[in-house]
Amino acid sequence: MNNLSIRLLRADEIECRIGTISDKGLSLLLYKDARADMKILDETFGVLGWRRTHQSIDGNLYCTIELWDEDKREWIAKQDVGTVSYTEKEKGQASDSFKRACVSVGIGRELYSAPFVWVSAQKCNIQRRGDKFVCYDKFAVSNIIYGEEREIVGLTIINFDTGEVVYNGYKKSKQKSA
Repeated sequence: MNNLSIRLLRADEIECRIGTISDKGLSLLLYKDARADMKILDETFGVLGWRRTHQSIDGNLYCTIELWDEDKREWIAKQDVGTVSYTEKEKGQASDSFKRACVSVGIGRELYSAPFVWVSAQKCNIQRRGDKFVCYDKFAVSNIIYGEEREIVGLTIINFDTGEVVYNGYKKSKQKSA
């Protein structure tokens, strides 16, 4: 395990969710889902080289991920807690704790370097519903570039419904594509 490296997320493994919204536009947040985590764990450690368990501590659901270290001949554990989902309480908390535990082993940690993503109202369909604004457009990462420090240095996001590029940002760094 000592020589294994967790690969960076590919563009098609990163999802976009609306963060804030107003009549002027909306912000997007980048995230990964549990399926991407499981796929990367399988690729890196093999289907039988990792395991996960959940336990409740003080009413909070924790996930422990264990990775088999062949050199040490033992399981190495990482743990994190989940937060309750708005839709399915138990499933959401289990999924969230798993995704957070995966970050602790290095999966998707690069998302913390994501830039602030603002999409102007001209590039999406924002509607007023009472005293709130809503947008049902879907957004997708079409390209991502990482720097030598595994940070995001280039990001392109499209409006999935129209195919239009809604965000295209780059910062200077030594780059490698994923």
